[in-house]
Amino acid sequence: MIKVATILVIEDELKIQQIIKAYLTKEGYEVLTASDGAQGLQSFKENQPDLIVLDLMLPQVPGEQVLTSVRQNSETPVIILSAKGTEDERIFGLNIGADDYLVKPFSPRELVARVNAHLRRLKSNPTPTMTSFSYNKQKLRIDLAKHQVYLENNPINLTPTEFKVLKLLSQAPGQVFSRSQLVEQVQGYNYNGFDRTIDSHIKNLRQKIELNPEEPQFILTVFGLGYKFGGDPDCN
Repeated sequence: MIKVATILVIEDELKIQQIIKAYLTKEGYEVLTASDGAQGLQSFKENQPDLIVLDLMLPQVPGEQVLTSVRQNSETPVIILSAKGTEDERIFGLNIGADDYLVKPFSPRELVARVNAHLRRLKSNPTPTMTSFSYNKQKLRIDLAKHQVYLENNPINLTPTEFKVLKLLSQAPGQVFSRSQLVEQVQGYNYNGFDRTIDSHIKNLRQKIELNPEEPQFILTVFGLGYKFGGDPDCN
């Protein structure tokens, strides 16, 4: 029997909540709803949904705090749905752990497409034979099974998106990825011009995994083209 994916919609505007539920239910998903941040966190803990659609301006507990709480022990995909639409606000949402960001007013069909893309990507990622990779004589180690990165044996905390970017680059050393390719590979589709947010993720990655972010060894810029991984794989 095929398991139906469960989507948790945390949205305080009842009309929007009902529209989202109707579209996702029609798509075949089981949809749970919550009207404030406290209810959303409780539902998340009790039901462990496959994906969360999260408004930021929520009563009780703000969406940013909900997202931070979810990210403490879960990699569940989170799509932010918010009227906060400036570039800085979107980048902030992605930096604190969101996998995607859609600005109100929004297209319900586009939201469904993004939900499908994230869940499809989860299903299509096979479990690798090897789960741990190291570079530059064990200076940088990536444990895929634990979703953990170590720099000189010290654990480094990355957001889910940062981890995805690092994983993609590190498993193809020397290959150049454009910004749009990185967004499409990491998110599962193209952001329609919003690919500059990758620069923010790259900057944060360098601050965390490079001994000198001004002279990076691992995440290298290829001017005019994009980014590539410069680490030398160890013989694992």
